[in-house]
Amino acid sequence: MYILGVWDGHDSGAALIEDGRIVFAANEERYTKRKLEVKFPYNSIINALEYAKIRPSDVGVIAFPTTEFTKTLSRIFPQQKESYYRFRRRKMLKPAFEKQMHASKYLMTSVGVLPFSGHISKAMISRELRHIGFSNFKLHAIDHHTAHAATAAFTSGFDNSLVITLDGVGDGLSGSVSTLENGKLERKKAIGVRDSIGIFFEQVTNLVGMRELEDEGKVMAMADYSYPFTFEENKLKDFYTVNGTQIRAKYGPVKQYGMLERISWGMPREQFAYMAQQLLENIMERFVGNCIDEYGIDSVALSGGIMSNVKANMRVRMLDKLKRWYVFPHMGDGGIALGAALYANYLETGRSGYPFENAYLGNEYSSETVENVLKRHPKLHFEESEGKASHAADLINDDNYIFWFNNRMEYGPRALGNRSILAKASSDNVKDKLNTFVKQREWYQPFAPSMLKDEADNLLEEIKGYDRFMTMAYKVRKDRAVVMRSVMHVDMTARPQMVGDENRDYKALLEGVKRKSGYGVVLNTSFNIHGMPIVASPEDAVDTMLKTKTRYMFMGDYFVENGEGR
Repeated sequence: MYILGVWDGHDSGAALIEDGRIVFAANEERYTKRKLEVKFPYNSIINALEYAKIRPSDVGVIAFPTTEFTKTLSRIFPQQKESYYRFRRRKMLKPAFEKQMHASKYLMTSVGVLPFSGHISKAMISRELRHIGFSNFKLHAIDHHTAHAATAAFTSGFDNSLVITLDGVGDGLSGSVSTLENGKLERKKAIGVRDSIGIFFEQVTNLVGMRELEDEGKVMAMADYSYPFTFEENKLKDFYTVNGTQIRAKYGPVKQYGMLERISWGMPREQFAYMAQQLLENIMERFVGNCIDEYGIDSVALSGGIMSNVKANMRVRMLDKLKRWYVFPHMGDGGIALGAALYANYLETGRSGYPFENAYLGNEYSSETVENVLKRHPKLHFEESEGKASHAADLINDDNYIFWFNNRMEYGPRALGNRSILAKASSDNVKDKLNTFVKQREWYQPFAPSMLKDEADNLLEEIKGYDRFMTMAYKVRKDRAVVMRSVMHVDMTARPQMVGDENRDYKALLEGVKRKSGYGVVLNTSFNIHGMPIVASPEDAVDTMLKTKTRYMFMGDYFVENGEGR
């Protein structure tokens, strides 16, 4: 049985499962080239069907998340959604009534699910699906945080676990605590919109001049450039408290925004970011610790947008009482299309576990397709490369950066070695070159490393479980700082991908780097130009190579060299 999951909100996308197998998952931004796309995911759905070689009539069950009032309105009036997208991403001049627009958002999203909104949302989703050709299908509407919980619970590999979700807002909630025991997922606690730690961090992101729902990671990175101070000195320390297994906000979202604005007015934004990050880490550590104590379960699966904060995740990981942890790699709203599909299958068949060794769930292209694309560009020289991993490793060791496009596209916000830009982890020169001509990252944003799984203990401190998906921060060992200087932050933390047999080509490349340098680690950043989504197709890859005048690329079976490359 095929089940399709569809999400038509922030970072829209689609996912397809067949019985106990995740077949395909991707987000619409990869096809429309608009970062964090909000439009209905027509392209994602079509690509899912094409990958599986099926027709709409082969799909018997379809699921979608979120039926809250505001989401229902945006389905009726899609121009409203588009306007907010342009406002949030700052693709317009600053509106005269910016504060009022924020206040309106917080008031509207607090409404939650109304009795009629589910029926209307179902009707609107059905209409869009019928335009593609779907006809006879059963349609499930899945609660927002249930979809988040399903992604973490059902792909964690844990038989029994706590399942914790935290984000801004969805279906009237900002978080949930559930248990997975003997194949049964059961919600135990819910956190309301008023107490949303996600909205708090969104507001901080906005007040330091960045884009909410997009640049929260930059706030986390910026925080480490503040002069440190104790939590007792933190002016935001009382904004949130943890009472047992509940998070409580001192103020409602509208009043909170005004309070934060007044506090931030008289201080450097690095200091304000530090306050917010320190508070978030403190809340996360206490909340998850209390949940473990309350339910007596020491394996924890995590999802929701807050879990993209790798420094807060590190604090959770270091809890002595935590034995096993897992963060779903597409933790934000972009992952809930898959969550909806997984939970619909749980309702239909009772299935509560899926193999999830990797996140390579997107498009893949044949050698013939790649060759035909390359032939259209006379400035590019290309040839088959049988020993591509070794060749790529040699170029990296010689202080070059390379484009690496291989096999299936990753699902989620991280490049994990199939749509990546790679360079030496110990070279500031090549890092600066890459940043200048391609990435153009802010000065306070670090790059991340990919490393051999067996190398992690040699490079990082306090390994407590292996992270294949770049969801956790780790401290770099002091005696390895020189080796890791291009991929660690100012506080000597890094966000690593630990690579094993789930990606043999990438593992071979890392082994090649180790043979010459002594360490199986590289700088790995997403294959895209600043402000654009990660590339999806060979055409995207070639276009990026030409625009950035990059010299070397490995794409499928081919080594590509740009005659006009730097």
